Amino acid sequence: MPLCTTCRAPVRTQFASPGLVGPIVYEGFDRAADPAWRESGAATLDDYARWCGHLCGLTCYQMALGPSAPSLFALRDGALKYGAYTEADGVIRGMIYAPFAEYAREAHGVDAVVHRHLSVAEIGTLLDEGRQVIASVHFEIRRPHRPAPDRGGHLVLLTGRAADGRLHFHNPSGIDAATRTASMSAEAFEPFFAGRGVSLV
Repeated sequence: MPLCTTCRAPVRTQFASPGLVGPIVYEGFDRAADPAWRESGAATLDDYARWCGHLCGLTCYQMALGPSAPSLFALRDGALKYGAYTEADGVIRGMIYAPFAEYAREAHGVDAVVHRHLSVAEIGTLLDEGRQVIASVHFEIRRPHRPAPDRGGHLVLLTGRAADGRLHFHNPSGIDAATRTASMSAEAFEPFFAGRGVSLV
């Protein structure tokens, strides 16, 4: 597990094989063919394949917890007990912020605060206060040179900002090293951002 050279937080992906993120998200590669699936902590390959595409938020949380964090699927199991994810008729829903924040506080002693209305400027303030922010963005933030197709639907972890104000974040579905950890200006980040998230310390 590498550490980010900018913020020293772990760099993780929601899919067990980082090199397969691009093929999975853009080429239809079968998640059940991921040879590293056991590293996720999933009990079975089927469980891994069904859930890994839904765990961007918990991968962000795993990175926020640091190098000694539980496995991704151990976190999933804990989050399920609090209702941070639900599953009905084969449909997985989550991460649901309020029960996730309760889970983070009660299970790990993390001060987690839900922000239902959050501006990019307010993210900067939270980062300056030493908090990390799990923020809702569009998954195509991994290709910021293209116009943002929408806002939200995916989660990234903001860990700090540079002296020039650029926001530094970790993307659990980054397709290469440059998109797994990246820095963007507030102006470039804003079109992808859905205006909500959870801050952690």
